[in-house]
Formats: sequence, C-alpha cells, structure tokens
Amino acid sequence: MKMLTEIEKVLPSEIEKRSFEIITEELGDKKLVPGTELIVKRCIHTSADFDYAENLVFSEGAVEHAMDAIRRGTPIVTDTQMGKAGINKRKLAEFGSEVYCFMSDEDVAAAAKANGTTRAAASMDKAAALGRDVIFAVGNAPTALVRLYELIKEGKIRPELIIAVPVGFVNVVQSKELILSLKETPSIVARGRKGGSNIAACICNALLYQM
Repeated sequence: MKMLTEIEKVLPSEIEKRSFEIITEELGDKKLVPGTELIVKRCIHTSADFDYAENLVFSEGAVEHAMDAIRRGTPIVTDTQMGKAGINKRKLAEFGSEVYCFMSDEDVAAAAKANGTTRAAASMDKAAALGRDVIFAVGNAPTALVRLYELIKEGKIRPELIIAVPVGFVNVVQSKELILSLKETPSIVARGRKGGSNIAACICNALLYQM
C-alpha cells in the first residue's frame, strides 16, 4: 500500500502535459538551440532518454525550412512501415501532404535483388524517381542514408530535409556523419548510435504540432 501512496495522481488528459513539465524540470538550466526545444523534448518524451538534449544536431534553419516545406505539401518518405505508422497523417493532410514507405513494394524488392543492395537503398532510388521535393525520415537503415548521400552528390535529388536517426551499430555513426557533411542539405541528425523509427516519427510529429 505504501507504494500506491507514491503514485502521482494525474488525470488521463493531463499525462502528456505533466510528462513535458517533468522533462523541463529535469533539463534544468540546459540551453537548447532556440526553435528546437519542442523537438528535443518530444524525442525525450518518446524515449525517456535525456541524451537527445546533447546528440540532436540541427543544421542552420532546418526547422523553419522543414515547416515551410510541409506547408507546401511536401511528402515525407520513411524507411520503415513503423515510422510511417507513427506519423500523424491527419495532421499532415491538413497541409496537403502525405507519407510514403516503399520498403514493401515489389519493384523495390526486385531492384534491391538485381543490384545487390538493401531495400532501404532501393527505396531511396524510388523516392528520387518521384521527381518531387521530399522530406526523408530515416530511423532504421544506414544504407538509406548512404544512398541519399550518393544521390545528392550525383545531383539526382535535393531533399527538403533529412531526418537521420537510424539506431544500431553497423555503419550507423558513419552514415549520420555523411549527412552532416552535406552543408547545403537541411538536416536533423541524432549523432551516435541512438535513434529509431519511433524517433524519426516523433520528430516529424513535433514539426507538425508546432506549426
């Protein structure tokens, strides 16, 4: 019973608000880059990991540029169905935008097999072939980031934003550093090994919720 007395009484409708209050309290005097605060706090809220206050890197003007792109109906391309599922599509639709994931497409699977690449890399080629402005939200596959880097260097695509937050060990750190080296490409990068499809989705949602 003593343990029950330690439970904080919070109305269901107030749980998220209280969570953000706790995050703000625990961040204390930590200074976040102006304009990025809500994104950083939502990543912490999603993961309960305060390292995101240190490892999220924003290119100059990335947040404003991304929101302007969404207002113009720019679609989002993810590298996982989980990432796609986590993005608030109703809110995205308010701006005439939508989210795609090509990972399960038969032509992507065939291209990956024929070229000896991953489906994630092949799905970036399919996104490039759309001939549209695109926001990329990559939370799982470093190979997607490597292919995006190659496509940008080849002049085949100019992303409106790359959210580079794959999680893991093999080429994760290196692929993120490739994106950070693209000084002309707006980006939000979770430096190091941490990230995930849930983080990619929550960054997209954080952009939407502050618009």
